[in-house]
Parts: sequence; C-alpha cells; structure tokens
Amino acid sequence: MNQSSHIDSEKSLDATPIGNNNAVMEKDAKDLVHLHRIDTTQNMRRFYLLAIQPTLFGGVSVIRNWGRIGSGGQTMIETFDRQEDADWAVSHLERAKKRRGYSEVNRTE
Repeated sequence: MNQSSHIDSEKSLDATPIGNNNAVMEKDAKDLVHLHRIDTTQNMRRFYLLAIQPTLFGGVSVIRNWGRIGSGGQTMIETFDRQEDADWAVSHLERAKKRRGYSEVNRTE
C-alpha cells in the first residue's frame, strides 16, 4: 500500500475516498433507515442501516448493515422477487430494532 502523500495522477487509486464506503452507497435518504442505539452505562454505541436496492435480474434486495458506530460493521443482503415483500421486511426489521431500544437518527438537511 502506498502511504506517501504524493499522488502521481488525478485518477489515482491512492486518492482519499469521498463519502461513506459501506454497502449502501448512493441511496436516496427516503429509502434509507438509519438507527442508533447508544447506552453510555453499558459502553454501547451501535448503528443499524436498512436500504432497498433493485437487483440486475428484476428483483429487489434489502441491504442490512450493522455494528459499532465508527466501524464498518457487518452486512447482509436478502433478495426478494417483489417490492412489496422487501418493503414488509424493512418495516418489520425497523419495528423490531425500535422495540429493542434503537432510535432513528436525526437528518440535517
């Protein structure tokens, strides 16, 4: 890995990445569910992301990303044939996480 500060090309792979580098990239905010659970008494700082994206074969994927805030976390992708099934899965997962103490992250737009 090149750790020098010199970049020899404007399109170099050594350039600093812009934005978030997780599985849910370039999503509209309305299609993204972003939850946090923070409990300082237990040293708990967790995030949970849910997103719906189309597949190349006409289906729909629900992308789940979770872990400790500040880490890359883990990712799971579940594929559905119908949009309605994916919407139901996202709402079901969101309700379950909120019951366990997660809350929606405030968006500053």
